[in-house]
Formats: sequence, structure tokens, C-alpha cells
Amino acid sequence: MTPKNIAVAGATGAVGAEFVSVLEKRNFPVKNIKFLASARSVGKKITFKGEEFAVEEMTKDSFKGMDVALFSAGGSQSKIYAQSCVDVGCVMVDNSSAFRMTPDVPLVIPEINPEDVKWHKGIIANPNCSTIIMLMAVYPIYQLSKVKRVIVSTYQAASGAGAKAMKELEDQARDFLDGKPVKKEVLPYQIAFNLFSHNTKIGDDGYNEEEVKMIKETNKILHDENIKVTPTCVRVPVLRAHSESIVVETEQKLSLDAVRSAIAKFPGCQLVDDREKNYFPMPLEVSGEYDCKVGRIRYDYTFDNGIALFVCGDQLLKGAALNAVQIAELL
Repeated sequence: MTPKNIAVAGATGAVGAEFVSVLEKRNFPVKNIKFLASARSVGKKITFKGEEFAVEEMTKDSFKGMDVALFSAGGSQSKIYAQSCVDVGCVMVDNSSAFRMTPDVPLVIPEINPEDVKWHKGIIANPNCSTIIMLMAVYPIYQLSKVKRVIVSTYQAASGAGAKAMKELEDQARDFLDGKPVKKEVLPYQIAFNLFSHNTKIGDDGYNEEEVKMIKETNKILHDENIKVTPTCVRVPVLRAHSESIVVETEQKLSLDAVRSAIAKFPGCQLVDDREKNYFPMPLEVSGEYDCKVGRIRYDYTFDNGIALFVCGDQLLKGAALNAVQIAELL
């Protein structure tokens, strides 16, 4: 692969830091790299492959001479700078929700629909973290038989709300255990020793924005408008890895052995399904790991062809930075 000029937008955030780590660990062929953020972060130092770089202020001229821009600076910033990337031939790989449902923007999970990268027009969207982690577990089953329905409950870590939310969880836990008043500044409710409905706006139909993303993105990624998804998204007091309880209804009856085998063989998945030891996926054990772990595989008795399972994946890695760098590798 020819070395590329890379821009990291939102370099000082939680996902931005993981962009740096993933590029380095995967030995992505970097010719030149620049780290971009808002004016208040200018001058901060980031180390990449043993070399120290100063963070630069992101402007519309930042992408000249760049081949790929890895974006995790928020949807509003993505919208402001997208055309600036496209105009100079720099492909934006965007981690926000700004362009996910735009018809001419591919929405890509490299293990599932890598071919969609080919029709990009300068922007490629990274799916929502919950969607990625869900489909990493569901798609191996989908390859065995069409999936008619998915019912999913998410257990989403503080990392999904950014570095400040992660720190708030740590601070609240410390204060709670010390008998001090718990402060809420980032999340709407106490997150330490608590859980609550995902902190996005609730629509007229009762679904929040996170749940709507999972529904619409699944249809787009799989190019299948017939698959039905009912999500319930919940924020839980875990630092950085999401978990999901999933029930799928397939068109054909599948054996559990076939399902386990498909998941075990699927790139980016590990089968963790030890009934004898009651050992199954845990968010603690996928934190910092690239693969999603899938287990608790069993029949669901409410559907004729129902299968229940549990998946954990690192929200900052496969749910964000790793998936984006994999897209850049496809490019």
C-alpha cells in the first residue's frame, strides 16, 4: 500500500486518541500526518510512532495535500468541513451521524459490506457504535439464513458520551463511595451505580435517536429493508465497552452448532460461550480489544426460529476508531 497523508480531526477527544493508537498498532502506511482540533487545543502534543506533533487548529484549508481525514469532531464540524475535504480530493471517513443516512454516502462495516466503499463520492460514514457491535454478532447468522427480526437491548458505556462522561463516571463513583454529593455535569442523571434510558431525544413514537439509528443503519448496511429491528438503548455505569442482548428471528431453522461455528469463524468476532463455567462475554474483557465477543447462544422460545445471544465490543475501537481505520485500509 502506498503511504498516505492522514489528517486526524478531533484528535484530542476519546475517539481521536484511539485513531492515533490504532494507526500505530496496525502499522498503517503513513507518509505525513497532522492532528487537528479546535483553537483551545492548539499546541497540545501528540506522540505518534515516537515523534511528537503539535495539534493544529482545524480550518477549511487543513485538508490540502491530505489523502484521508479521520473525523471524530462531532456532526456539526463534519458538516462544516466535508466539502473542504471533497474539494481537495481528501476522503472524509466520518465517525459522526452527519452523513450516515445520506443516500450517496456509503455506511460501512468492513467485515460486512466492504464493497460499498467503491461508490463513495468523497465521504464514507462510520456507523453508530451500537449498530456496529450488534451487526458483528448478527451478520454471521444472517449469512446462514435471512434474518427477519432483531430485538436488541443495549448496555452502553459512558465512553459513548465521550471522555468527559467517562471522567464523570469515575468522579461520581469516587464521591458516592466517599459519602460526598454526586455532581451531574455531562450526563442528565447519575451514572455511577445507576442506569437510565439512553440520553438522546425521544421521538413521538417513543423511540430515542440512538434506537432510530440502529433501525435505519441496519437496513442501509445490509441493503435489506425487510429486516425489522426493535432496540431499547440504555446507558450503564461501565467505562468503555458496550454490551447487547439480542434475539434474532431467522427464515430457516438453524442449529446452535452452526451458529456458534459461523460466529467463531467470522473476522472480528470471538466465540465466548462456556455454559459449564457460566463464562460469557463481559465488557471488562473486551475493553482495549479489537474483536467483539459473542456468547450466551441459545434458542429463543417465543419464535419458531428464534436465537438469543449476547455480545460485547469496545465502543471506542470496533465501535468507532478501529472501524474507521479499517475503512481507510480498504481505500
